[in-house]
Amino acid sequence: WGEVYLETILESTGLVRGIHYQVQQNFKNEEGENQRPDVVLLLPEERRIIIDSKVSLRDYIRYTEAESELERRKAMEAHVDAVRRHFMGLASKGYERLTNSPDFVVMFIPTEPAFLEALKADNKIWSDAYERKVIISSTTNLFALLKMVGDMWRRDVQSKNQAEIVDKATKLYEQLVAFSESLEGVGKAISD
Repeated sequence: WGEVYLETILESTGLVRGIHYQVQQNFKNEEGENQRPDVVLLLPEERRIIIDSKVSLRDYIRYTEAESELERRKAMEAHVDAVRRHFMGLASKGYERLTNSPDFVVMFIPTEPAFLEALKADNKIWSDAYERKVIISSTTNLFALLKMVGDMWRRDVQSKNQAEIVDKATKLYEQLVAFSESLEGVGKAISD
């Protein structure tokens, strides 16, 4: 479910599969093992950001359905433990070494309340993940990141268009100078 929701968010920000991101791209680590992140977000200049959305929400659902405070507390502890185990597992994969990516991986929690309740239950969980080069993200945070990536792509296209315009203008100017020099040569030849 998280992967489907993640792709819906990617599409809703205007990013295009195959151009701005790839789904389930396979990489081989140093040991030759296959690693397949959910999404590889492609950036200009061949940079990449890995996004993973395989966070289990089973314990969070138990938390929301619990009838006693003890059940709620135990379910939330299990939810926080699941989030911790997941970011520790992501940190150990070393995705950033497999691709030309920044020194972090985004761990997407598709349910905003599950993200917020985990932060509330353990106020160090985000910083602990960050120390291990994993950024825990909710829908809101991810949406902002994806909008920035879209803006980077637009600026990259504009920059390339400007460079092409400058190149064509330079060639046109050079042709104009060559034509002017030829015309001056013709004028001198007629005068002589």
